[in-house]
Amino acid sequence: MVTAPPIVFGPQVCADLDAGAAREWLVTDGRGGYATGTVAGLRTRRYHGLLVVAGQTAAARHVGLVALDPVITLPSGAVIRLGTHEWASGAVAPQGYRLLESFTVIDGLPSWRWRIGDVVVERELAMVHGSPSVAVVHRLVSGTATLTLEALCTWRDAHGERRADGGDLPMTAADDGAVIADAYRLAGPGWRPAGEWYAGAYAREEAARGLNAVEDLWYAGSFSADLREGEVIEVSAWAGDLATRPPRPTAVVEAARRRARAVVAAAKPADGTRAALALAADAFVIRHAAPDVVAGYPWFGAWSRDTMISYEGLFLATGRSDEGRELLRWYAATMSEGMCANTADTGATEYNTADGTLWFLHAVARHVERTGDADLAAELVDPLMSVVVSHVAGTRYGIRVDGSDGLLTQGAPGYALTWMDARVDGVAVTPRIGKAVEINALWINGLGALARLRTLVGRDAADLVALRDRAVASFARRFPAPTGWLYDVVDGPGGDDPALRPNQLLAWSLPYAPRPAGGPTAFRAISENLLTPLGLRSLAPGDPAYRGVHRGGPVERDHAYHQGTVWPWLIGPYVDAAMTLRDDVVSLRTVPTKLLVGIDVHLSEWGVGSVSETADADPPHRATGCPFQAWSVAEALRVHESIG
Repeated sequence: MVTAPPIVFGPQVCADLDAGAAREWLVTDGRGGYATGTVAGLRTRRYHGLLVVAGQTAAARHVGLVALDPVITLPSGAVIRLGTHEWASGAVAPQGYRLLESFTVIDGLPSWRWRIGDVVVERELAMVHGSPSVAVVHRLVSGTATLTLEALCTWRDAHGERRADGGDLPMTAADDGAVIADAYRLAGPGWRPAGEWYAGAYAREEAARGLNAVEDLWYAGSFSADLREGEVIEVSAWAGDLATRPPRPTAVVEAARRRARAVVAAAKPADGTRAALALAADAFVIRHAAPDVVAGYPWFGAWSRDTMISYEGLFLATGRSDEGRELLRWYAATMSEGMCANTADTGATEYNTADGTLWFLHAVARHVERTGDADLAAELVDPLMSVVVSHVAGTRYGIRVDGSDGLLTQGAPGYALTWMDARVDGVAVTPRIGKAVEINALWINGLGALARLRTLVGRDAADLVALRDRAVASFARRFPAPTGWLYDVVDGPGGDDPALRPNQLLAWSLPYAPRPAGGPTAFRAISENLLTPLGLRSLAPGDPAYRGVHRGGPVERDHAYHQGTVWPWLIGPYVDAAMTLRDDVVSLRTVPTKLLVGIDVHLSEWGVGSVSETADADPPHRATGCPFQAWSVAEALRVHESIG
């Protein structure tokens, strides 16, 4: 059986604070909560913690248990503190990272090993799948020592911080531990309550992102045990039903390993890379009322555009079609005025994309094509027809079919309705009002896909074929630009936009794409100007709006978000277009394989075992954004599967 290969870092990374702190690990609970931190053990983000609990939506998360700092007392009486924290004073103390011998990820679970002379301590952790519960196991691999674990806590929104001037963190006694803020419980051996604030914990990544980087942490107390070689100290932390204790941490770890192997086996990977990507994909599939997808960790919740772009990679390439079917039915039930709900991350359900619904059409079609699920096609064909009817008649935000040419136009002041959706102070950075190239490729693809579904269930599709034929002819007439590639937007407020962007790839990559003439010329321009080892730039260098780095405060980052920044998910459309045009522009085996090398190496570079949201447009293309991003992983996995 093919398994995900272990990822191992030795002292050269572990004991280098900058190198170790630049690599993050993630363990998830299957409902949107998680544990995450860095290889070095340093908390660099406000989102880092051992127990981060999802609320009614995945985005409504709270940080609970922040750290369990190990303290070793040797037989000689020497006390060695193995934690690592950075403080607003500029100090890094304690400096346990200096004693890290290795960090390893096996079956998706992280483990650390510290060495103090002949004494070796190992930590591993896992979460209870489907429950907001983390299990942490420390094992004395060799030697004799007393191990104490100091619990640093908070209870606050994951996007914020908590300070001592807000009052003490409520804490009540419970068997073998305490209940914190009436929200979560800690339990383990040798509990000694404390109760004081550690002031000025500093998160360097938040400072680099122009956000508040300082908070205070509550020292709740400590667990302790005298250990001999091979013995363990086990600590649990959980929310939800506080009266019911979860299984023993060692049992949780073993159950998580078994489940990880089953997840990989269900994907039937052909090699270790695909096994690793299948395991990475599992982190994004969650369940509340129905299956759903977390767009990215640690700060995103569920977004329909991300979910539907990710669908084939997360569900069909991993053997999860039953869960996928349930998800598609649930999203169909959110339909309103011919549009799928986009997100509830903002606190209210929003229908604010021009493409999320069109990606939903694509996802349903791919599901039926790959699984032969004619029953789902029959169930959803009428809701999907409502998409066409509403788009032809016109729906929210100016989304409508132009009666003069059959192309889809969209846009409203203050909104960015395509995937290039960044806004600064309520103003869209790339509004792309008009007839955007990928929106129309998706529209034409959706008409073709729906025609196929209607035919499959024995219904006439002549009206859809006519709509598509007209749109294809208009696309071929309107989108080719004198530059040799496609306009990014036509009929916009400022006329036609010839900016070289990757959006046009969808004109050749989708199954029912319009595929206009000139594909080889456009593909070469894209390859020469946009292709990088981690994906595609969102705008060509040399354009006046190009931004080479995606860094700084929120305003700087949002201005760069789609103005050059590299997006790994675009490897999917790029490889699909390459395969479509291969007779003219590409060797099927060379370009896709070369492109994926950078992504494969990236699995150990930043979000360990996963693929980042974005990267700088300029070399060396350092990763940015979310370290763990659903569509980045999904498209890498789908492409690996498609090229064999």
